[in-house]
Amino acid sequence: MKSKPILLPPLQKLLKELGENIRLARLRRKLSAEQVAERVNVARSTLWLVEKGSPSVAIGTYLQVLFVLGLEKDILKVAADDELGRKLQDAKLLVKERAPKKNKK
Repeated sequence: MKSKPILLPPLQKLLKELGENIRLARLRRKLSAEQVAERVNVARSTLWLVEKGSPSVAIGTYLQVLFVLGLEKDILKVAADDELGRKLQDAKLLVKERAPKKNKK
C-alpha cells in the first residue's frame, strides 16, 4: 500500500492551487474530464485527484495532463527566475587572486 506524502500546509495550498489551475484550463478548453482522462490514459478518478491537487499522484501524471492541455512548457517556468539562488551563487563567486606564474627555465 502506498503511503500518502505528508506536506506542510503552505505546500498543500500550492498543490491545491495547481490542481485548480489545471481544472480551469481544462474547462476553458471545453474539454470534459472524461476526454482528458482518456487522452492521458488514466482513470477519471486520477484526473479528479490531479484537479484536487493530491500529493499522491505522480508528477508524471501532472505533466501528462499539462501536455494534453498544451501547457507542458509551463513546467519550465519553475525556478526559471531564481533570484535567491542567483544571489547566493554570486556571493560565492568572489574572484580570488592567483599566485603569479613561475618561470620555468
